Amino acid sequence: MGTIYALASAAGKAGVAVIRLSGPSAFDAVREIAGPGLTGRGMSLRDLRDRDGSTLDQALVLTFPAPRSFTGEDVVEFQVHGSIAVIDSVLRRLRDMSGLRLAEPGEFTRRALENGRLDLTQVEGLADLIDAETEQQRLQAQNVLSGKLGDLAERWRRDLIRAASLIEATIDFADEDVPYDVTPEVRDLLQEVSADLQREINGTRVAERIRDGFEVAIVGAPNVGKSTMLNALAGREAALTSEQAGTTRDVIEVRMNLDGLPVTFLDTAGLRETSDIVEGMGIALARKRAEKADLRIFLSEADEELEIRRQTDDIVVRPKADLRQRKENAISGVTGEGLDDLVSRIARVLRHRTASAGMATRERHRAAMAHAQEALGAAQQEVSQGPDRYDIAAEELRGAIRALESLVGRVDVENLLDEIFASFCLGK
Repeated sequence: MGTIYALASAAGKAGVAVIRLSGPSAFDAVREIAGPGLTGRGMSLRDLRDRDGSTLDQALVLTFPAPRSFTGEDVVEFQVHGSIAVIDSVLRRLRDMSGLRLAEPGEFTRRALENGRLDLTQVEGLADLIDAETEQQRLQAQNVLSGKLGDLAERWRRDLIRAASLIEATIDFADEDVPYDVTPEVRDLLQEVSADLQREINGTRVAERIRDGFEVAIVGAPNVGKSTMLNALAGREAALTSEQAGTTRDVIEVRMNLDGLPVTFLDTAGLRETSDIVEGMGIALARKRAEKADLRIFLSEADEELEIRRQTDDIVVRPKADLRQRKENAISGVTGEGLDDLVSRIARVLRHRTASAGMATRERHRAAMAHAQEALGAAQQEVSQGPDRYDIAAEELRGAIRALESLVGRVDVENLLDEIFASFCLGK
């Protein structure tokens, strides 16, 4: 592999910028630009020199010899002053050196994967950490980046390998007396892994919601104050409001950080019968989005029937508290009355749901675990029919093991890598 370099911090002017190199020529390059003596692990304040000996900048130089580095290769980082001119001059100097080339997006992280410094789930956790906007997203991404999902998959894999080896030993010695019946241990191993897998599969949807965001739809009849309520929640004029009913024709979205959770509030068209074609399209879209949302806030009277079915945890509040004498369970987007309590109720509902979140955060994770679970179920069925079916059970177990290996990137994921790493920024 060649030696790559790139700006590892955000583009543009900053107090400090980080330029990273990785590969077999990284230490040769740093000695050429920053002088001798930089070989082992350490940091040093050095003048970075151009080819003619003139000073480009004074930088903190960090060196990480292989394999104890992010990529597993020799890595050097220059922490330079973050002006555009300084960054450009150092990058230009590196570009002119032989044996160095500009890194592709995500190439540093890809090398970390290929050199065994990260597994594929950790790579995805790193991408999620970079994109994290809320505290819960950060915590979830840190869990995945720390390798907890990979450790879990490795434990499952070891147990299945143990079960497969017991079964295959029975097959190999079918004509001889086996010292003890392996079936109870095999059944226990398969049952435990199956239960763990199902628990993680069940928690994937909530984990995905933490990663991508929950959707909360505001539902009600025309002119009950849905758009006014959305504007109050957003703290700005996100939606047009009018005394005329049916103003909202499309779904208006506002993304917020709600108690550390990413939440998108949806302002939908008022639900009613209408002959207006465009309004009717908006109402149809409102029904569709509201039904798919994670939670619905009904702005309506307690006995009012709307066309969308209420689901578990949905919240019903009475509209326009500012115009009512009885304020119980009523809110007002105009005065803000009852709004804090409503936000707290929404947060409690969503926070309760996050308690069931698993380690797996992506559809790819769920699909790999579901494949493993399917093969594991088939293996359990074969084991239950006795030793005559053990050869088929062993093959099903190998299929489950391969699915878990694909989860962490050991096999069958080459076609996914270009897509995954393309989402990374240059220098990561």
